Amino acid sequence: MLCYYRAFPEPRTDAMRVLGIETSCDETGIALYDSEHGLLADALYSQVDMHAEYGGVVPELASRDHIRKTLPLIREVLGRAHTELSELDGIAYTAGPGLVGALMVGAAIGRALAWSLDIPALAVHHMEGHLLAPLLAETKPTMPFVALLVSGGHTQLVRVDAIGVYQILGESIDDAAGEAFDKTAKLLGLPYPGGPALARLAEQGRPGRFQFPRPMTDRPGLAFSFSGLKTAALNAVRKAEPLSEQDKADIALAFEAAVVDTLTIKCRRALQQTGLTQLVMAGGVAANQTLRLRLQQELPGQVFYAPPALCTDNGAMIAYAGCQRLLAGQSEPLWIRTRARWPMTELSAVNG
Repeated sequence: MLCYYRAFPEPRTDAMRVLGIETSCDETGIALYDSEHGLLADALYSQVDMHAEYGGVVPELASRDHIRKTLPLIREVLGRAHTELSELDGIAYTAGPGLVGALMVGAAIGRALAWSLDIPALAVHHMEGHLLAPLLAETKPTMPFVALLVSGGHTQLVRVDAIGVYQILGESIDDAAGEAFDKTAKLLGLPYPGGPALARLAEQGRPGRFQFPRPMTDRPGLAFSFSGLKTAALNAVRKAEPLSEQDKADIALAFEAAVVDTLTIKCRRALQQTGLTQLVMAGGVAANQTLRLRLQQELPGQVFYAPPALCTDNGAMIAYAGCQRLLAGQSEPLWIRTRARWPMTELSAVNG
């Protein structure tokens, strides 16, 4: 069996210019990151309009659209960064978790480019990309810290001692917070994607009219559960039908307040239990302004997060995460391997 492998015996001491490819779900993200000069260029194409017709992501359509958009976006990013393919030192692509068909598009393109250019390529964990995205901001945390990863597919509290050294402190036992946002938005008849639409509607809500539970905050531990909160929202909708626009806004506000309270309580508890003083917030829900404000006001330590444009899926986080591992001398054989499910605790540590 032909097996291409390139690994550096020692960590790289020279600069690296890494192309990042993100195709895990419904956004095609491409970025170019330079270990000396930072993020050089990035581009993002969202499939939201296409999937909105169906009320959610259609995996086959997502894969086909990645095929159409990935190479044009690579050319666009390289052009904006005035960089030729021959100047790349490595390629990083999302290998999971995500939709397998969508992941395969980025993996196949990334691997093919790396082989043709005789440069290393690296499979990147999607959630590690989100976790490290705040390190692309001007104000950066230092390790160790606690990370709140909160998105449509994940709600986790993670102790981060170094890149690749992760301890899951707590996670959702059912729906993720972002998933609960989207499902509740659908109950209210809001357009896809529902989470941001619900947050905007909540701004018009009147506080105190509806009271929703703060799940699993009345017991020790750092686990989350949002399915009961979603059921509470469903019951409120049924009792208030037919819904007026003000009814919808009031329910949206009560739901958002319950999620924000729950996340805030668990984050405070995680910092107390670990004795750490820095919280990193990452993932799509990290863009929620109410959540940001509450965490900043009520937590005992510092709160860090990625720039709003880098909270949702993007190529910059993949380029950065891949670059750190490539700089440490990590690389892989010439194979295409993707994982729809991939525990972050299985990642190897980055030394140096």
